[in-house]
Amino acid sequence: MRWCERSGVNPDLVHSNIMKNVQHVTERKQLPENPKQLLHTIFLEIISATDVKIAKTIDDLFNDLLYGNTIFLLDGVDMVLNINTAGWEGRQIEEPITEGVIRGPREGFVENLLTNMMLVRRHIRDPNLRFDKHSIGKRSKKYMIVSYVEGIVHPELLQEIKRRLQTIDMDDAPDTGYIEEWLQDSFLSPFPQITNTERPDKVSSALLQGKVAILLDGTPFVLIAPATFGNALQSPEDYYERFVIATFIRLLRYLAAFIAIFMPALYIALLSYQPGMLPTNLTISIAAAREGVPFPPFVEAIMMVITMELLREAGARLPKTIGQTIGIVGGLVIGDAAVSAGIVSPVMVVIIALNAVASFAIPEYSLGISFRIILLGFMIAAGLLGIYGIILAYIMVNIHIVNLKSVGVPYSAPFGPFFKGDWNDLVMRAPLQTINRRPVYMQTKDDKSGNKGE
Repeated sequence: MRWCERSGVNPDLVHSNIMKNVQHVTERKQLPENPKQLLHTIFLEIISATDVKIAKTIDDLFNDLLYGNTIFLLDGVDMVLNINTAGWEGRQIEEPITEGVIRGPREGFVENLLTNMMLVRRHIRDPNLRFDKHSIGKRSKKYMIVSYVEGIVHPELLQEIKRRLQTIDMDDAPDTGYIEEWLQDSFLSPFPQITNTERPDKVSSALLQGKVAILLDGTPFVLIAPATFGNALQSPEDYYERFVIATFIRLLRYLAAFIAIFMPALYIALLSYQPGMLPTNLTISIAAAREGVPFPPFVEAIMMVITMELLREAGARLPKTIGQTIGIVGGLVIGDAAVSAGIVSPVMVVIIALNAVASFAIPEYSLGISFRIILLGFMIAAGLLGIYGIILAYIMVNIHIVNLKSVGVPYSAPFGPFFKGDWNDLVMRAPLQTINRRPVYMQTKDDKSGNKGE
């Protein structure tokens, strides 16, 4: 007798590997008369599926049945066979959509959990790589995998992540964003405390650093915990290029982060409160460009920043080809029209354009959004107190970052607390031959590494 949930089942696998084998053997072979022995014979010798388990309780098989497994029952036996026959339709492996690949593997995670596990295993063939299966969602009963490398990850870190996952209480988790918000230490912080990615090479590198990856069925986005500020400005391509090129690109990213946060605020502060800090010729040039502009620099900058954010959001929601056109043409048309109408100065348009380009240079999308939120705070501080306001806001942000943690790990590490050994792969990327230790702040059980970092 068989009982299978037809939705999500591969019927060819059920027919050829289970039913056909059972019918063929029962016709030509003498089988044990004892029901329990007969079930074991079917389990060991007849069913040819790759993943077959013996279950004794309803809880052991209920979720698997809804996932697409086939349950084989035999009258008179208090055990059943749980056979993996899932056959969900899914998207083929392709290049990550949200993370551009310049050099490296052009494969990204998909919505199929087993495929994503295979992609991680393809990069790490260590027998100590673990995939612990959990269920999430009181109604959806989705499978969630907690992946780590035993012998590298710190046991307390792994225990803390599992403890937080066990506290999740929701009907469904359509995406890992639900899990990310549940795991984070501070829900009021604008900074992303958990990394999400579509790239298997990024996940495998993080696992070898002693971090933990969380995979969820139905989404291509995988979580990496813990996260630090320094990791957010790094990219897998840093390790595929020579160290001179990688170091130069990283320095460019830190410059981009500075521009994305401070440039409009500095424009407001210098023109409103401290114009004497600018060279005389530059001051005269900016004053001439602003002649006829009816708004103070603060209002002018706020209007342009909000306009740019609206264009970004519109471009993201529209179809890809139309969205790119809206983002580029809309910015040019609105900027030129605003200058022609005398609403803003040409200098302000240039500053906002540089600010937008700089924010796109941040590898992690979530951190780029955080910078855009912080930018508004710096602009308000500059409008109130000028340079002094920017300095005070900068001190407050630094205090927040230093006190922020990601699953118990300092978010500002290794900047502070200071770990000298981690600086060869932070702002600068040293030659790979010298990066032979895992991050000190991760407190891994095996600190020696011959592998690249994240």
